[in-house]
Amino acid sequence: MTVRAPAGFAALITAAGRGIRAGAGQPKQWRDLAGRPVLDHTIRAFSGFERIVLVVHPDDMDHAINRYGGAVTLVAGADSRAASVRAGLTALEGQASHVLIHDGARPLVPDAVIAGVIAALQDGAQAAAPALPVSDALWRGDGGRVTATTPRDGLHRAQTPQGFALPVILAAHRDHPLQAADDVELALAAGVEVAITQGAEDNLKITFPDDFTRAERILRTDMDIRLGNGYDVHAFTQGDHVTLCGVRVPHDAALLGHSDADVGMHALTDAIYGALAQGDIGRHFPPSDPQWKGADSAIFLAHAATLARDKGYRIANADVTLICEAPKIGPHAAAMAHRLSQIMGLEESRISVKATTSERLGFTGRREGIAAIATAALIKE
Repeated sequence: MTVRAPAGFAALITAAGRGIRAGAGQPKQWRDLAGRPVLDHTIRAFSGFERIVLVVHPDDMDHAINRYGGAVTLVAGADSRAASVRAGLTALEGQASHVLIHDGARPLVPDAVIAGVIAALQDGAQAAAPALPVSDALWRGDGGRVTATTPRDGLHRAQTPQGFALPVILAAHRDHPLQAADDVELALAAGVEVAITQGAEDNLKITFPDDFTRAERILRTDMDIRLGNGYDVHAFTQGDHVTLCGVRVPHDAALLGHSDADVGMHALTDAIYGALAQGDIGRHFPPSDPQWKGADSAIFLAHAATLARDKGYRIANADVTLICEAPKIGPHAAAMAHRLSQIMGLEESRISVKATTSERLGFTGRREGIAAIATAALIKE
């Protein structure tokens, strides 16, 4: 669950660097991490903010517009981190009371870290930033030899997001145009007191090639995967077609039901609700409600898919099996998968529609109706 930022709080994500130490290829913020650019993960962590400013290198602006245009405010970066942040802060001037400034190369920032910074600012701090106490011994070295030890008492490893009252940090940037390592350094130069909040080990900054491997491992460990199944049955009645997975199929009978009796779509809808622990169609669309009489089952499936997205999940795949002696499903399976993909906003390659018979056993074998089973897999974004 992403953090819902209070009104007046904005996020500023810095992504204008070239990331040379991360190895050859694209700048690290645009490289793949678990199937998506690093920046996708970073921006998603701040999706609970009403205003997000993304500062990118001028050379990356067209790419950023194509990928994020309309979702964030894009600002062209400058020749230093401090100047890039200053450009982003200027774009926010008068638009927010507080800002959280975050490194685009920290894609795994936990919700608790963001919430901790917000809480400190709400409690009256003008500046707050997450950090972790240094626990390892510290050495100074030269030529491959230890030359001295350094006390670690009071030392912390700085992280982001670093949060500020917007007027305070904007003034610090304008009055102290230093080539600072981070915004806390500028705040301290301006005499601003900075509260330390709790950081997290997983909040790593991707800097070197091996960091991608570590980030992938954290994502796999933290992955929330949900599976749901659905089962539905509808009896035949008089008619000349059945609607299955959104496709009208000619037949010598119709299916009996309160809505359009789309047994396949009903099973799939229940599978998604089940994965979310949200009951079944009857909970959301009671059959006692006359407005759903004869309703298009696409309404139900679209609602389930939207609910999954609203709860932070994406549908990884869906599998529907129709159980009947007739009509023949094979000639229509591709059209059914296509229709389901349109309703759910899911690639057809992630949807399976198939059929089987019950070898003339039971009610389906006696051609009294059609049954369907469905499975859906959901992955937390």
